[in-house]
Amino acid sequence: MSIHLTPAFAALRDHAVETGSLHLRDLMQDAKRCRSLTAEHDGVFLDASRQLVTAKTLDLLFALAEQAGLKSKIAAMVRGERINGTEKRSVLHTALRAPKERKLVVDGVDVIAEVHAVNARIKKFADAVRTGRWKGATGKKLVDVVAIGIGGSYLGPEFVAEALRTDGACAKAAAGRRLRFLANVDPIDVARALDGLDPATTLVVVISKTFTTAETMLNAKTVRAWLVKKLGAKAVARHMVAVSTNLDAVAKFGIDPANAFGFWDWVGGRYSVCSAVGLVPLALHYGWKPIERFLAGAHSIDEHFASAPLRKNLPVLLGLFGVWNSTFLGHATRALLPYCQALHRFAAHIQQVDMESNGKRVALDGSTLPFQAGEVDFGEPGTNGQHSFYQLLHQGRVVPADFIGFVESQRPIAVKGEKVVNHDELMANFFAQPDALAFGKTADECRAEGIADELIPHKMFPGDRPSNVLLLRRLDAYATGQLLALYEHRTAVQGFVWGNNSFDQMGVELGKVLGVKVRDQLAKSRAGATAISGFNPSTTALLRRYLEG
Repeated sequence: MSIHLTPAFAALRDHAVETGSLHLRDLMQDAKRCRSLTAEHDGVFLDASRQLVTAKTLDLLFALAEQAGLKSKIAAMVRGERINGTEKRSVLHTALRAPKERKLVVDGVDVIAEVHAVNARIKKFADAVRTGRWKGATGKKLVDVVAIGIGGSYLGPEFVAEALRTDGACAKAAAGRRLRFLANVDPIDVARALDGLDPATTLVVVISKTFTTAETMLNAKTVRAWLVKKLGAKAVARHMVAVSTNLDAVAKFGIDPANAFGFWDWVGGRYSVCSAVGLVPLALHYGWKPIERFLAGAHSIDEHFASAPLRKNLPVLLGLFGVWNSTFLGHATRALLPYCQALHRFAAHIQQVDMESNGKRVALDGSTLPFQAGEVDFGEPGTNGQHSFYQLLHQGRVVPADFIGFVESQRPIAVKGEKVVNHDELMANFFAQPDALAFGKTADECRAEGIADELIPHKMFPGDRPSNVLLLRRLDAYATGQLLALYEHRTAVQGFVWGNNSFDQMGVELGKVLGVKVRDQLAKSRAGATAISGFNPSTTALLRRYLEG
């Protein structure tokens, strides 16, 4: 049965109308309610008291989860059942961070054993490069890495690399090394990625499951030409490795298949950072020890997600509040607001994880969903975002938000003579902003401050803006893994409840197909053909203007 036909869905739809008379400034006065809307696992604390929910709302949301078969769907995912129905695939990114002693047999293969076999190869290779046992073509040590990929082969690894860059232990492990990412086919991105690098000390990792992704392969050929121009054709063997499952294409490109690290069709691109996609460049830069902690942190949330009661299950709670805010309260956007500059690429990665997963218009059976699924995710670190888009959050549209903060800073600083240390200044904003969004500011409060009557409409804040507050101890490799898994599973929960397939991405294909047609036309026109054919009048005119310079 489609979820919109269930009694719980109808009850929530009616209940959403009832909540129109409620306001968070009143709900937040109930200490018992506030305590009931908290949950914690392994140092990750969630305070959801600023969600526009009551005890009745929670009961109805968990009834919806039951009628959607949420528990059985979670279990089916971690067992390796083929829940990606359109592609007939399992969804097993959880197996990428399972301990070596675990066993999970899917289609007669112990997938966890296979994962650890690949990880052992990655560790051995990364150690060889970092210690200088694997040298470049000129005999120099390879200290710089350029990772070439796009989408899931880029956003996840870059988010993790940036999260760890200013962690003390990780910074020490990466001292003297540089890690760059090249994703955009724009030649400007090539220039930025290679700026200041010496081909003789650079190792290139080409990341593409099929080794046919147009942007990635053009960038790979461009960087290969850069290496060969300086070092000769022999450089490819010592300066380029691959992360791919298409060994024939890897060999045809000129990379020794023995220097290719594989993964599996049950690893979706946006869920692949814990596979060789992320681990190869991250291990080359930081060594293997932080990688183990990163995987352990993700596994901790995996275990919690699979076993914790739904009412205390962090990803489940986040997912159900997402469904409530978007499907029943009609909020189409969501802000990700980490109060930690090291997470400045977190929102970009979760945009892909969430919007590519749940931006769907049909259910698993192909029927059209009678409601909007998925949200528009965006965000920036605090306090930068406060001086960018918080005006809209406070006095414009209602945008549910996630605030993510840490008790300790990666880089604590205390300035003599200041009332608080720098991290306390940051966290003062972290604690104030959710309350400002929830409580707002009334006309009476404005008058009590002596604000002129004509300015009161401009100084009022409606409040009643829902948010989650996540507080962790410190951002290190372990916590980075926890955050990754937490948001991966939140996305899965929403897809499971809505009944869509969060693990395919058919929507990215149409533009690619049309792009091939345009590419062929550009090639013909550059070769001397004058006619532009097969396009609508607008595109024809645009192409003509482009080609004429």
